[in-house]
Amino acid sequence: MKTIPDLETSLSNFTSAAFAINDALVVKNKEGIILSWNPAAVRIFGYEASEILGRSGNILSHPDYEDMEKVLKQRLENNEKVSGIKIKRRHKNGDTLNLYLTGIPVQNGHPSKTKGSIEVITIADPMLSEPDIAIRRLAAIVDSSDDAIISKNLQGIITSWNFGARKIFGYTEQEAIGRHITLLIPPELQQEEDVIIGKIRKGERIDHFETIRLTKDGKRLNISLTISPIKNDKGEVIGASKIARDITEKIQYENRLKQNAQKLKELNKAKDEFIGMASHELKTPLTSINAYLQLLNKTVQNPEARKFLAKTMRQVNKLSRLVSDLLDVSKIEAGKLQLNLTEFSADDLIDEAIENVQQITSSHTIQRENRLGNVKITADRARIEQVLINFLTNAIKYSPGKDKVLVSASFEDNQLTAAVTDFGIGVSYSEAEKIFTRFYRSQELSPTLAGLGIGLYISLEIIERHQGKIWLESEPGKGSTFYFRIPADPFS
Repeated sequence: MKTIPDLETSLSNFTSAAFAINDALVVKNKEGIILSWNPAAVRIFGYEASEILGRSGNILSHPDYEDMEKVLKQRLENNEKVSGIKIKRRHKNGDTLNLYLTGIPVQNGHPSKTKGSIEVITIADPMLSEPDIAIRRLAAIVDSSDDAIISKNLQGIITSWNFGARKIFGYTEQEAIGRHITLLIPPELQQEEDVIIGKIRKGERIDHFETIRLTKDGKRLNISLTISPIKNDKGEVIGASKIARDITEKIQYENRLKQNAQKLKELNKAKDEFIGMASHELKTPLTSINAYLQLLNKTVQNPEARKFLAKTMRQVNKLSRLVSDLLDVSKIEAGKLQLNLTEFSADDLIDEAIENVQQITSSHTIQRENRLGNVKITADRARIEQVLINFLTNAIKYSPGKDKVLVSASFEDNQLTAAVTDFGIGVSYSEAEKIFTRFYRSQELSPTLAGLGIGLYISLEIIERHQGKIWLESEPGKGSTFYFRIPADPFS
């Protein structure tokens, strides 16, 4: 057969079977140039291979079917198989030919890119039954599949071998047919064949069985097998058909993903350890600085100096809280955030948190809306206060230009619910879903609003470790209410 210069592996898809089949097998590239032309095509169309290879397939088109040809070309370019359409084409002598055509797109690496097509063409012979035509089409599709499609009898002897099997395993049809299927199975996996044959004898199908198989040159491939029983006219199992797909690249990709995930896990652990170590080392000098500032505050009398000293103390306190938060994050990630459970009054805790925050702000008044009376909590007092203080400081920070924050609480069904409401910028629905995530900061916030986005993450962890729940209700431009609920008991 004549080949055309600079044309690649489309021709390699056809073995000697292409020359024995009674259907015309025609390969075209994406420009419609004919690359392969088997003897049946010579018989049906009258052109010798030397006359037609390298020419446009339009030479065969029938003027009444130009629109049909355009549709066919478009569908193949869209990677669609065209099965058994009736079409007219022209013989070399000008006669009209009534044909059945099946078109198979040929891919070029990427699934969305076709480099050409295979046409399987049968003369529309009224003596030829539809089942016969279907069998021919199926045979052509099997032979052009990139997957290995193999059949064997119940003794494991290979009885058919498509071109995909040759590409994957390296054996030609002549080398494989008649040999035992263990030809492809590594010695340590030979027992798999007994299991497979046992299932096939029972009429069972095996789907997506991942294993290892050998190529002709001894290379080991990761293979996914789908195996179905073959039955005769009486319904008796006489063999098996096997579709083998090379998944070596898939396995390698998954292994790389696992390795990268492990590396990320190790880096994340190292980062958490560094944050914990750095935070711990920073706490000691910050504690000393804070103590010295408090001593200095008692001795300085100059009003202007005391003003700057107060600002410095506020910044040191802010830095101390930030370091404490980072230390808490590292403890949470390491699973070392422990709770010191005691019993205390819920009202006393809320009052103390309000007082602590009110002392450091003059822009907002924190108003408590109700009292609980005899309600106690068995919890880590310092941690629950930390959650309330976080809610309060956020409410003040994110409601610039407003002058109040509301605090409410309720007790029902042995559950304490506390809420902090502001009248500030609010949070959108999409942001609300992420706001308790570690290091998350809203994209809508002004860069001038400080924070690392860890306070609410720590609050979530604290409340959940108390077997409680934390949530947000918000409306952009109107404000937000942050809630938490934990188990509680009334005083007896």
